[in-house]
Amino acid sequence: MRTRKDAGIVVGGAPRVDLLPPEVRAERRAAALTRRVWAGVAVVAVVVGIGSGAAFLERMNAEDGLMIAQGETQTLLMEQGMYADLRKTQAQVGLTGAAQTVGGSTDIDWPTYLEKVQATLPVGVTIVGVSLDQASPLVQYAQPTAPLQGSRVATLTFQATSPTLPSVPDWLNGLATLPGFADAQPGSVTLEEGTYKADVTMHITADAFSGRFAASKDE
Repeated sequence: MRTRKDAGIVVGGAPRVDLLPPEVRAERRAAALTRRVWAGVAVVAVVVGIGSGAAFLERMNAEDGLMIAQGETQTLLMEQGMYADLRKTQAQVGLTGAAQTVGGSTDIDWPTYLEKVQATLPVGVTIVGVSLDQASPLVQYAQPTAPLQGSRVATLTFQATSPTLPSVPDWLNGLATLPGFADAQPGSVTLEEGTYKADVTMHITADAFSGRFAASKDE
């Protein structure tokens, strides 16, 4: 037997009659719709759950990272605290070195310089008295007002004794060979108990600065 479908009409098929009441069909359609709605709700719930789980994991990872960073920061702070005394000492050493450099910028090694002065004097002449006046790092040294006199940073006045009448010009020529020599002026010459005493005032330039504190800083 052949059948033909035309516009939804079955020709030659077995006759079918829908005897279900409309209420039953409506309940079935409602049930089917309810199942589809609940299925959709379930899908949405699964998607939301997955999203919530991912957000939770991300938040947990962020919190773990924050805790790790906080721990590292605390460790660094503790290590810095351990070296606080060392940094304080280094700062004090640096400050002391800077103060020493400034304070020693006008330093003259007077014991060594006086030995050199003594070495320029003739044999038998001995220095018996010394008066010193020199520049300060904080106060500018007084400069001469007379013409043709050079700048100076210190003044050395010494008294020497001689068994013979001193040749002061020869003394001055010897002093002129010293480092930092600016000029020298002879003073009075006296004779006391067979010994001659002579005073000499010598002005000294910055070439006589030792520079030893600046050298120690560079090292």
